Amino acid sequence: MQLTRRTLIAVSLSLTLTLTPSAAVFAASPAPAKGEHGMVVTAQHLASEVGVDVLKKGGNAVDAAVAVGYALAVVYPNAGNIGGGGFMTIRLKDGRSTFLDFRERAPLAATKTMYLDKDGKPVKGASLDGYLAVGVPGSVAGFEMARQKYGTLTRQDLMAPAIAYARDGFVLNQGDAASFAGGAERLAKDPAAAAIFLKKDGKPYGIGEKLAQPDLAASLSAISEKGPDAFYKGAIADAIVKASGAKGGILAKGDFEQYAVRELKPVTCSYRGYEIISSPPPSSGGVIICEILNVLELYPLSYLGAGSAGTVHVMVEAMRYAYVDRNSALGDPDFVDNPVEKLLDKGYAKDIRDKIDPFRAGVSKDLMPKGFGESKETTHYSIIDKDGNAVAVTYTLNGSFGAGVVADGTGILLNNEMDDFTQKPGVPNLYGLVQGEANAIEPKKTPLSSMSPTVVTKDGKPFMVIGSPGGSRIITITLEAIVNVIDHGMNIQEAIDAPRIHHQWLPDTVYVEPFGLSPDTERLLAGMGYHLELADKTWGQAAGILVGGKSLDEIEKGGGARYNGAIDSRAAAGEALGY
Repeated sequence: MQLTRRTLIAVSLSLTLTLTPSAAVFAASPAPAKGEHGMVVTAQHLASEVGVDVLKKGGNAVDAAVAVGYALAVVYPNAGNIGGGGFMTIRLKDGRSTFLDFRERAPLAATKTMYLDKDGKPVKGASLDGYLAVGVPGSVAGFEMARQKYGTLTRQDLMAPAIAYARDGFVLNQGDAASFAGGAERLAKDPAAAAIFLKKDGKPYGIGEKLAQPDLAASLSAISEKGPDAFYKGAIADAIVKASGAKGGILAKGDFEQYAVRELKPVTCSYRGYEIISSPPPSSGGVIICEILNVLELYPLSYLGAGSAGTVHVMVEAMRYAYVDRNSALGDPDFVDNPVEKLLDKGYAKDIRDKIDPFRAGVSKDLMPKGFGESKETTHYSIIDKDGNAVAVTYTLNGSFGAGVVADGTGILLNNEMDDFTQKPGVPNLYGLVQGEANAIEPKKTPLSSMSPTVVTKDGKPFMVIGSPGGSRIITITLEAIVNVIDHGMNIQEAIDAPRIHHQWLPDTVYVEPFGLSPDTERLLAGMGYHLELADKTWGQAAGILVGGKSLDEIEKGGGARYNGAIDSRAAAGEALGY
């Protein structure tokens, strides 16, 4: 079905006055990193080096992903983890794709009302601070399943760099030091965490200083030697359970012993001839990215232009409708019948387009479902190897440094992922998401996520690997990077660096990064009825790879580098490394 002539004329004529010349906006982006044999893009430069070293030694992209995951747990402790969980999207050289869910689970003793007081009101901080906020970690189990099923190297080989950095220490650069400074107050509240991450005078480690983590080195060494049983059935689990019991938590040994990774079929959809391969429930990411792309597919975004009021209008409206579905209908597939087929249907996207007024902003409260009553400290990395195996990994502690607690002797920061559940329908979580019963707390349930590790293919070959941290904004960050490459012709670095917008249904606000829109565009959007909130800080740290050239134009002309990597300029400690 085609858009009506009225809609196309209305959108184009009323809004093309605000086309923004992209060259002027994105000229400051550095050139993408280039490589012919492999590419690793992470939020911490030492972890990127670890990944490239694995590829150079003959490991594949999955091997590198496992090594990077463990390395980030040491050198990027505000988000890298073995005390949290995440997702891995794998697209193999033979065209097969799969998805590993090693997200945290609710403890067996968890209850629907565990964060509410006697009057049924949320207790401030209960789902964010301390051991009651901790979900059962999944990263160790997830990395081992990935290595065993799809890797080629030994666990000892892949964990050795992380163990060395924990045992011998690593020197902090500016980005590392900034993250420690930002988390110092939180870390100081837990004696075990403070003993690791703060100096004796209580101050955080600074630029040029070395941080060693001997307890974490011992835990990693035990996992390297004995496998996941060392984490889930041995002394590490015992120490975490003991600390939880002593400090108000509900974790039990059975929570660790019963943890299991799920291997699921990825969500897939098509957009302008490209195939999107992304995260299924319990992540909302892939479904909602595809739902938004399906709505946008019949709008002339390349004609309207990046950053124009026309493009922003249709993107925000697509986001508005999709986030209603995200927040009200999706949840853990073991507990909820997710309407994935409906949400991915092109006919459903047409129904949404038909409801979008070309001249006016929608009203979120009018979309309230019947019966309706994640942090910047996630991290994403993208990897591709010489054979074209592509891996996208997003994992998290949720808030910065998670729950801010470490069980004595383990060196492991624990997550506060329980905040991603619906504490109470209609009450916002850490990221302002207002969610429903589908995401209510239940024992062994996985909270709904926005993490969106994504691989894009074209004509059966890898085209793009992309993802980002950013809580509820992960979806729109990843979406906008894809649109910037495919519709707006940006190179991979420009696409990731470009200013972002975000709308998540409630609150009914369009969030705009600094310098994201021109004043003329802002006035036009305000005149259409949008409430704009101009942020004083940027968000997200996307990590992407483009195959065959730095941009779509270079790919189509031929002659570009095989792999082109980009780490978000917002990521002070990150690096894209190719070889």
